[in-house]
Amino acid sequence: MKKIFILLLSFSLTFFFCQKVELKQITDSSQIFKGEIAGVPVTLQLHYDGIPDCNLYQHFVEGWYYYDKYQKKIPLTGLYDYGKLSLYNFGSKHQQISKQFKERINSPQDVEKVAEIVKALVPKETILFGQDQTEKNPISGSFYLKNKDKAQPAKLFTGNDMIYRYNNYLALPNNKRINTFDVINLYGGNELVSYISGEKGNRVLLYFDHSSNLNACGRCGASEGEKGYRVLYFTKDWNYKRYEEFLTESCMENIYDTTQTKSKDGKTIQYKIRKSDSSPAYTLTVDIKNASATKSK
Repeated sequence: MKKIFILLLSFSLTFFFCQKVELKQITDSSQIFKGEIAGVPVTLQLHYDGIPDCNLYQHFVEGWYYYDKYQKKIPLTGLYDYGKLSLYNFGSKHQQISKQFKERINSPQDVEKVAEIVKALVPKETILFGQDQTEKNPISGSFYLKNKDKAQPAKLFTGNDMIYRYNNYLALPNNKRINTFDVINLYGGNELVSYISGEKGNRVLLYFDHSSNLNACGRCGASEGEKGYRVLYFTKDWNYKRYEEFLTESCMENIYDTTQTKSKDGKTIQYKIRKSDSSPAYTLTVDIKNASATKSK
């Protein structure tokens, strides 16, 4: 009986100590989507294929789609533009014409004229998603055949059709997982600092360092980036609730020349944040042991 008790205690301790939090960064440049064309189930696989200029929100895509019943791959080339997907199949000369398509698009102005540019290339099939720019799931679209004016309805069973993604997966106790891409922002750059569990819930402390703007030609596109901390709040069962963000450096908010002081035991870091465009000067205290961050005057 004593041996059985020790064995059960060993299993319990093993389970307890396995209840840890981990963060894994994965840059994903390919997506598989499920959807429909004219009510018929289809599958699309699309991958990032470079940018026309300097904006990661506008990039070329390559891939294929097939009708699930037949699974014969039909090649696609096109553009992702701030949530709008424009996809084309150029028939028997697809590879040759898709190369011409990319050669004609070299700037944001060209991206805006994609419908006009592609018209001269006479695509056999055109699939457009997210043209109305409304955030919804599924994403609605239209399917056009060459020489036919009437469009067939199309849809993607997703709320986000972005192809290039900075995924930061947080593995949580109870076999749960969240992606900061979905609950915080698209920029990634998060690092796990610490986490803590308590009667009122659980907290995770992240440090982040990411670019200010995925459009390198836009405001702060060439800056050193946004830096700071995030505290993520969870229920006792590790269900995600919300997060708070604390900047220590920022081009977008004009936060620079921050000074920091570490405690002797290394458990707390204090930042003196100067006055910014949106807030007066303040002190940020990061408590690593307790996975918290607090602002004070």
